Amino acid sequence: MSEISHNSAATMDASPSSRYFVKEHHPENGTLLGFWMYLMSDCLIFACLFATYAVLGRNYAGGPTGAELFDLPLVAINTSLLLLSSITYGFAMLEMQKKKVKTTLIWLAVTGLLGAGFIYLELYEFIHLIHEGAGPQRSGFLTSFFALVATHGLHVSFGIVWLITLMFQINKHGLTPENGRRLMCLSMFWHFLDVVWIGVFTFVYLMGVLP
Repeated sequence: MSEISHNSAATMDASPSSRYFVKEHHPENGTLLGFWMYLMSDCLIFACLFATYAVLGRNYAGGPTGAELFDLPLVAINTSLLLLSSITYGFAMLEMQKKKVKTTLIWLAVTGLLGAGFIYLELYEFIHLIHEGAGPQRSGFLTSFFALVATHGLHVSFGIVWLITLMFQINKHGLTPENGRRLMCLSMFWHFLDVVWIGVFTFVYLMGVLP
């Protein structure tokens, strides 16, 4: 009798803790709110880099200017790749809402390829500039240019890694609510990078070729 009551007491002691660990509380839209806060902090980083370029963008130190260095047709192609990748990601989100795993993965793959093309052309530009003796140590203009553009490129590279990871998760687990939430966060991140790049293209490249 004492053994039965002992086991019963142990079960009663264990049940509250088990209920506590099994039923975790996750605030509704908590992930999206936290990610919005992260994007706001990223906005501050890019705001500081844009401000730095605004101060140093005309400090050539006797070196080459933007008009002498920038290849606008190449940058225009690069910009088109990134903007097009934003459209293809939108198609992936539409397919996700229809619960179509295969077509969602296809559009995500296209988005990743366009992003990889963007990074390839950006690295090509950097290598060409350094080969011409226009590295980041050449002048304040080039230091701020490399800092701003390279930081954006690192963000795109991170986004591609995140996208590939999500593709594996979707292929394995399907379009679960958790994966849908992750796709939504990546969507905000990807479109945010597009907006930043439009600022870079206008403020750095287009204005940089002006006399």
